[in-house]
Amino acid sequence: MEKLFLVVFVIAGLILGTQANEYLDFNVTEVDRIEELEFGFSKYSSNLNPLMVGLTLIRGADSGAVCLDGTLPGYHLHRGHGSGANSWLIQLEGGGWCNNIRTCVYRKKTRRGSSNYMEKQLQFTGILSDKAQENPDFFNWNRVKLRYCDGASFSGDGQNQAAQLQFRGERIWRAAIDDLKAKGMRYANQALLSGCSAGGLAAILRCDEFRNLFPGSTKVKCLSDAGLFLDTADVSGGRTIRNLYNGVVELQSVKNNLPRICTNHHDPTTCFFPQNLISQMKTPLFIVNAAYDTWQIQSSIAPTSADPSGFWHDCRLNHGKCTPAQLRFLQGFRDQMLRVVKGFSMSRQNGLFINSCFAHCQTERQDTWFADDSPVIRKKAVAIAVGDWYFDRAEVKLVDCPYPCDKSCHNLVFR
Repeated sequence: MEKLFLVVFVIAGLILGTQANEYLDFNVTEVDRIEELEFGFSKYSSNLNPLMVGLTLIRGADSGAVCLDGTLPGYHLHRGHGSGANSWLIQLEGGGWCNNIRTCVYRKKTRRGSSNYMEKQLQFTGILSDKAQENPDFFNWNRVKLRYCDGASFSGDGQNQAAQLQFRGERIWRAAIDDLKAKGMRYANQALLSGCSAGGLAAILRCDEFRNLFPGSTKVKCLSDAGLFLDTADVSGGRTIRNLYNGVVELQSVKNNLPRICTNHHDPTTCFFPQNLISQMKTPLFIVNAAYDTWQIQSSIAPTSADPSGFWHDCRLNHGKCTPAQLRFLQGFRDQMLRVVKGFSMSRQNGLFINSCFAHCQTERQDTWFADDSPVIRKKAVAIAVGDWYFDRAEVKLVDCPYPCDKSCHNLVFR
């Protein structure tokens, strides 16, 4: 039986309009809700005693490495042991973007823009778990969760003095890496850079740079979970996500921190889309993505700004309420995703897990990473697929059949 997770969202005081700026406010807050949902479900998993890991602030303010509000950035580190003592996994936190002064000012009063609001301890589940039965290949590695408080996927470098905003994602990235190298990462014999959502995009943007931090003898790969944001039209024919990204890139001075292999030929906004980067990367990359990504359905394909009549309202919250025509539209989105990864998947060094689920982020949630009833493709769970690829046990190119064939999905349903 297909598994459905039901969530009640109480949206208080949020006025949704049809103007672009109204939508973009919704975009920033909605992604927080979706990602809280993703990670919050770990409390309902079989893990009744999850590992809690404390926050470490990065004393890099002298280099300008600060959150949107000027507070220190941070990370959570759990040390490896045994055979994993010299192996490092860096997980880049997700949480949407801010693309104008208004949304960034809002954001700096949340954990996505200030360490003052960050949890002092976080659960480490899924790919961050310290239990072999929950995380068979990476449980004893040094595992790091780098907190996200810049709003531009760790890529901006600017400021707005009038609004007292610091756009220092690139400096946060560098300060964190320097701090972790000093704590032993420089001696790593194995390393994996991963991330979810906006962090999954960041893992792609930073992947080759991450590879260059280590000697050639170090095994280095990257993993992007729910980071394959497509440059696609919304249901009205508009370019909602391109407009969002253009605002992020312009406001936060992202241009100079994007991969030159792309910006030498394309405009910066185009180079913020993973589809224009993944086939040119030198470092092995694994992509985990739901073919019907719930964030992209709700905030890129069918946002309220593109659907003033509310025709998509029920479908965007619950795929079971989609009309045949809406499902055909969503199948077209899946087809576009598969076209985007076609060239990428031809390289033996790359890996792929595209399941036909309505989900968003599957590596940090225990139930979707590795559990008795985890989503599978050809009987292989995400954790096993990623491990087989990282350790070269098998070539992994797993693409699901179209919805509704997969009964192992942990689909997200909103109401």
